[in-house]
Amino acid sequence: VQLQASGGGLVQPGGSLRLSCAAPGSIFSDNGMGWYRQAPGKQRELVAGITSDDYTNYAYSVKGRFAISRDNAKNTVYLQMNSLKPEDTAVYYCNQWPARFGLWGQGTQVTVSS
Repeated sequence: VQLQASGGGLVQPGGSLRLSCAAPGSIFSDNGMGWYRQAPGKQRELVAGITSDDYTNYAYSVKGRFAISRDNAKNTVYLQMNSLKPEDTAVYYCNQWPARFGLWGQGTQVTVSS
């Protein structure tokens, strides 16, 4: 099973996007879920994580701008991204948190540019 993220696109600096990722219940339920990103020439990094009881953790670079949430009824995790900056440009992936190797999907491209 590979988790598919959606909702990416081209947005101007200062704009907003909302990413979504639906997962099978066996992967989602009772597990932490996370959003990760990989920019060209850089390693993939954790952007935000949320535990099954809604504890959240954010990368310093996105604190106060991004918000992770989960809908347990829909087995879906979201990433609301506000005040986007050019340095947020990357492919965004969802996975469990901590990540599980076999769950990486293709990700969704987020490009922040004027």
